[in-house]
Amino acid sequence: MVPERVSLVTIGAKNLPALRKFYQQLGWRETEISSDDYCVFRTAGVLLSLFPIEELLKDAGVHPDQMTEGFKGITLAINVEQPEEVDRVTTEVRNAGGTIIREASDAFWGGRTSYFMDPEGNAWEIAWNPTAIFDDRGAMISF
Repeated sequence: MVPERVSLVTIGAKNLPALRKFYQQLGWRETEISSDDYCVFRTAGVLLSLFPIEELLKDAGVHPDQMTEGFKGITLAINVEQPEEVDRVTTEVRNAGGTIIREASDAFWGGRTSYFMDPEGNAWEIAWNPTAIFDDRGAMISF
């Protein structure tokens, strides 16, 4: 059986210093394994790593011609515990230089959500789900 977990998300950075600065401006702390060539942020659920895109392509065995620009069909999510947090976090992301692609609004499924792109076009959702359950670390364990 394959373990039912997501433990690390890696974003291939086109400009590692600039992308690192964006996540630092969100107030996220790096782990001690970060270096000039690689950085890792601890989140409640998984580790988020930033790695130069050229190195990630090489490591994955993907040719640069196989990359596409723009929306990649994948979103990362920051789930929050109260609906008003969606608006507050959206403002903080905007102030840090993120591009808001959907302003905070009530969702058809009963929650509240917004979307942004980081400086390299990685899409993130900020969401409040009224049925979400968080553990004591702040990781969402069910919804």
